[in-house]
Formats: sequence, structure tokens, C-alpha cells
Amino acid sequence: MNTLEIFWRHVISKYFEMNLKNILLFMVISVIFLSMAFTSNGSPESSEITKNIDSFIAYSQEIPGSEITIKMNPIKGGEFLMGNNNHQEDEKPQHKVLVDDFWMSAFEITWDQYELFLERQIDTFGQKDLDTEVTIDIDAISSATTPYVDMSHGMGKKGFPVVNITQYAAITFCKWLSAKTGNFYRLPTEAEWEYAARAGSTASYYFGDDPIELNLYAWYDHNSEGKYHKVGTKQPNKYDLYDMHGNVAEWTMDKYATDTYANRSGKTSDNPWIKPTKLYPRSVRGGSWMDPAIELRSSARIGSSAEWKRIDPQIPTSQWWFTNAPNVGFRIIRPKETPPKEEMEAYWLTAIDDY
Repeated sequence: MNTLEIFWRHVISKYFEMNLKNILLFMVISVIFLSMAFTSNGSPESSEITKNIDSFIAYSQEIPGSEITIKMNPIKGGEFLMGNNNHQEDEKPQHKVLVDDFWMSAFEITWDQYELFLERQIDTFGQKDLDTEVTIDIDAISSATTPYVDMSHGMGKKGFPVVNITQYAAITFCKWLSAKTGNFYRLPTEAEWEYAARAGSTASYYFGDDPIELNLYAWYDHNSEGKYHKVGTKQPNKYDLYDMHGNVAEWTMDKYATDTYANRSGKTSDNPWIKPTKLYPRSVRGGSWMDPAIELRSSARIGSSAEWKRIDPQIPTSQWWFTNAPNVGFRIIRPKETPPKEEMEAYWLTAIDDY
């Protein structure tokens, strides 16, 4: 092989070597670029996965047609000990209960939020027409009657918890909110309420057993000065839920009975709910600004009473309002797993006339 042939072979080999490197470099850059693109923008599949993973987080529920929102916090479900063997008979026996994941409103429902339902001026604004959890004709939802007196008893409205409303009124608010937003809202069951109130604690209160510390967490008869207070002005529990102890007592979905827990001993109850069949009594939790510390415990239970309407001049008495329950309000939940339609309908309890 002469010198010229050696020279050209060397040139050709270098040319192909350089091109091979360029091709490899191009392929590497392409892979990196595509990887970054799918990470930032995402394919439909990867977007859906990310959405599913990140969807169980805190959010603020907008109410279409208004600037008012409801802050919702995620509560990871699990097993806990419900009740208390060392206090009232209606809290016994302590027993195991399992609840599913749900969101709960960080604050008690306020007059600002409730009066949107009471006034019904925004029903036609911002109606959802996308794929939603709930499809309800908002016009078919009963409207609450306007109270004939100031149901706040002069204690304040803007930022303050709504009070003096019946369980039926609270449930119907949830139904209206579901229709407005397309998300399924309802009252908590007793089990869900106590699980959220305890926030992993087995003590009397979520912060411990010493009622002296209640001043940091709750409005009750010792510090309330005879009135309710704006929501969220005390410290929250570890789920960032405010006023679970005190301020206003809160409706649950359940019928109240002193022997509710009697048949639960020795087994784990899965998402229990005792559906009411009569108007009274129904379960209220958390204690209020009127109550002593012992009534604010996580396991403490009381039942509603016809006495809460004893000065109502209407005949029949109102389905919507109490006259003597300025210490009773509510908060709402949204299950993480949307139940089937027939199960949703079961939660929309019909009104029972109160004569």
C-alpha cells in the first residue's frame, strides 16, 4: 500500500468516526429532550397519574357566583378507638372504628357562606356543565325560609359561625353546595367527626387531658364572655381543623341514642352511620361557647331536643330554624371516593314536620 492510499484511508476513517460520534450525541440529546418534555408537560397517561397522586390535598372550594370560598383539608382515613370508658354511659364501650379518607372544612360554616344558600340569588351563576361528581337540578332543592328574628342573637355574622339551624337545614345546605359545585358534600358521621377531632390522639382533647390548656384551643363557658366568636381564632389541631372543641357544637348525620355503641364491642365497625328515623334526638358534637370543659371532649355526645324550638311561634314549627340553639352550627365533609348516586340520595334526609 502506497503512501497516498494510507493517507486517504486515514481521512475516510476519521470522517466516519466523527459522524458516528455526532449521531450518538444527537441520539443522547434527543432522549434527554423528550424526557424533559414529558416530565414538564406530560403525556395524557403521566398527567393522569400525577393528578391522581396529588389530588388528595387541601383546597379552597369556590362557590360559583360569589367570591366566597370554603377551605377543605384532607383527612387520611384509618382505624381508631371511638368513645371513652371513663366518662358518660353514652360513650361506652370504647371500640374500634374504621373510616375512609375525606376532606373536612377547616372552619365551621359561617353566616357569610350559609346566607348564599338562604338568599338563593346566585343559583344560576357559574353552573357546572363539565364532568362532575354530582348532577343535581338546583331548582329542585328546597329553599330555607327567612327567619323572622335575628338568629345570630346580635353576636355577629361576618366571619362568625352560623347557628340556630336545624340538621335538615344543614343537610340541605350541603345538597345545594353539591349542586353549585359539582362535588359531593354532606355532614360528617359521628365516627368521622370524632376521628377528625382526635387527630390521632387518644386523650380527652386532641392536645391532651388537661382542660387548663383549652384556653389555647377553644371558646367555652370559661373564656367566651357569653357569646360565640369568629371562626379560626384559636389554635387548630394537627389536621389544621379549627374549633373542633367549642365555639359552636356541630351537627353530625347520626341519630342519637345512649346505647349506640352497645353492639360494637369486640369488633371493628366500618364507617358506621346510624340513620335517623325520627326528628329527635340527633347527634351533636364538640361542645360550645356555652358549655363547660367536660362537654368539649372528643368523645362527648349530646342529642338534639324539641326544647330548642320552645319559643317558635310558627305552627307547625320551622323545619329550618331553632330559636333556642344559639350554640349549634355545623361543618361539612367531602368523601375522597364519591359514593354511587343511591348512596348520595340516602344522605339527603327528608324533612319531618315538627308539630
